[in-house]
Amino acid sequence: MDLDTKNMAGEVVATVEVSDYVFAEPMNGPLLHQAVVAQQANRRQGTHSVRTRGQVVHSNRKLRAQKGSGRARLGDAGNPGLRGGGVAHGPHPRDHSKRLPVRMRRNALRVALSDKVRNGYITVIEDLSVDKPNTKAILEMLSALEIKGSALIITTAPTDDLRRSVRNIPNTDTMASRLLSPLETTRARNIIISKHAVEMIDELWGHPTSKPGRASHQVEEAGSPA
Repeated sequence: MDLDTKNMAGEVVATVEVSDYVFAEPMNGPLLHQAVVAQQANRRQGTHSVRTRGQVVHSNRKLRAQKGSGRARLGDAGNPGLRGGGVAHGPHPRDHSKRLPVRMRRNALRVALSDKVRNGYITVIEDLSVDKPNTKAILEMLSALEIKGSALIITTAPTDDLRRSVRNIPNTDTMASRLLSPLETTRARNIIISKHAVEMIDELWGHPTSKPGRASHQVEEAGSPA
């Protein structure tokens, strides 16, 4: 399939051919959701922790007599029901990471990119370079492209000038194409990508992968006499 290529003034100047395997993948909501949740879980530190009633510092003295006060029975000051007491069933450090096979991750990224193309949220730019930090130039580009909402600017390798030009714009970020993931793709409403970055994405994920030797092994089994 072909995608229109625009300049920073919003004018269509050419087209770029992209792989249907990457940019025309059928929608797979459950897979995309699983990939995004796994990536978010893998970013969690898991260091949250509270003290139980056995870990808080307090006196072991019983606060009041068991009977005779007319009030509820009460033990020591570590009771979870008291202010300053321990926490019952609270969070403790643990590993939140989720494993997702490589093929599923790559397929989820293709699904996310294809969904952006179908909904018209991907814009290919001929040249995204800036000579110096210039936030005004990026704002003018976003206005010319009629970008509404959050935006992710993708290049092969964002320069320091481009990062400094983008960092002051709310809900706008930049990243390298090789670091693209389902989470970043779905988090931003609009994807603005350079022509060279599109070609790199096509090169990285434009061909289906298979386990080495598996296909040849199946051919040998099919050709062997019964």
